[in-house]
Amino acid sequence: MPPTTHSSPSPVIAGLLLAAGGGRRLGGRPKALLPYRGRPLVENAVRVLREAGCGPVHVVLGASAAEVRERADLTGCVVVDNPDWAEGMGSSLRAGLASLAGTGARAALVSLVDQPGIGPAAVARVREAYRSPASLAAAAYDGERGHPVLFGSDRWADITATAEGDKGARVHLTDHADELTLVECGDIAEAFDIDTPPDLARLA
Repeated sequence: MPPTTHSSPSPVIAGLLLAAGGGRRLGGRPKALLPYRGRPLVENAVRVLREAGCGPVHVVLGASAAEVRERADLTGCVVVDNPDWAEGMGSSLRAGLASLAGTGARAALVSLVDQPGIGPAAVARVREAYRSPASLAAAAYDGERGHPVLFGSDRWADITATAEGDKGARVHLTDHADELTLVECGDIAEAFDIDTPPDLARLA
């Protein structure tokens, strides 16, 4: 009889969706609830992470969190409330990484709720850059770093210590630029943000 082989289980790569923004330049419309294909935008972002193979999916809410919970179908997600969301993306990143402690995740793949031009194919490419808990990878568009970003769990403590205001993980990414793997995704995704009223046309 041939020897029995045991394949190693795939590492747990959690999806971490930052969806707390209040849409100040959109007249205070929470980005998570912007309409997209007949449903709240946050649902699309969750679907993208799942279809790319990420799980569990943690969703950080802030602005109008109670309304988002009521109107959006976040079944199966771990929903994290960030009461300090107005301080900027850094506070949401800290809250999200804290929620992943003890889950067994080897990395967090961080995406933003307001980038519907980035689909499962691009997210999966970045996910596949995982090598170890020290991994650091990001999508690139024509060579320029963008989202999503993958942080191995060995990096979470340093990111938590340096993520402030709207900088998010930029300090960590800058300090460790020589360790960053850029994954070109410009051929399969568009990295636009929904920030201002003219951008809303991209959701049509």
